[in-house]
Amino acid sequence: MMGRLEEDAAKLFYELSLDKMVPAEHLLRKIDRFLDFDDIRAHLKPFYSHTGRPSVDPELMCRMLIVGYCYGIRSERRLCEEVHLNLAYRWFCKLGIEDRVPNHSTFSKARHGRFRESDLFRKLFEQVVFSCMSEGLVKGEGFAVDASMIRADASEDNAVEAGEAVDWSDPKIASRPVTEYLDAIDQDGTPRKKISLTDPTARWTAAIGGQARFTWATNYLLDVETSVIVGVEPTRGLADRRQESAY
Repeated sequence: MMGRLEEDAAKLFYELSLDKMVPAEHLLRKIDRFLDFDDIRAHLKPFYSHTGRPSVDPELMCRMLIVGYCYGIRSERRLCEEVHLNLAYRWFCKLGIEDRVPNHSTFSKARHGRFRESDLFRKLFEQVVFSCMSEGLVKGEGFAVDASMIRADASEDNAVEAGEAVDWSDPKIASRPVTEYLDAIDQDGTPRKKISLTDPTARWTAAIGGQARFTWATNYLLDVETSVIVGVEPTRGLADRRQESAY
């Protein structure tokens, strides 16, 4: 006989345990076993005031970002929506079923504020590397360096050509990234062909015969035997003068 779902009236009380809803072999459970934010809290403490209202828990934001990185959720607005809806994400972020998820704007404020000033993400990366070393995942007998070009999150249209007359006092042009760039302009002395007004430190570059675009380079130091990344450093893309043949 065909079953039929009974449409009961909404219950006044529900018995729900997030811990029981998340499978034992779930990826986030495996990650959670190795997370320890005690050192991170101690590292961030000098960057918070002793007075005022409590901030959003930095551990919560870090855990949410880990969810985003693991599941390819690049948009912080979408990340907040997914954490709000997904029970496993809520469990990993230590949010109860009725707890509110932070507003997406909280991440950008923290990134350009305390997280940046404290170099938090570097601290997190180093802590992960130390954990890998303590588990014997870094042999240390041989290392290799690899680099990859990544496209900058900058529009090719919102840019100025080198030498173009620009009113840098215009706040619509001289945004925070542009102002910071002008304060520490090209210490390497490399001439610039084009400057992005969105991400002025990105390099206008192209592979031979490829399309020119604003880019960054990610440089990785890997343990040869285990392929664990033990060092990473972003740098600008290839210098403009090395790309002339691409135009």
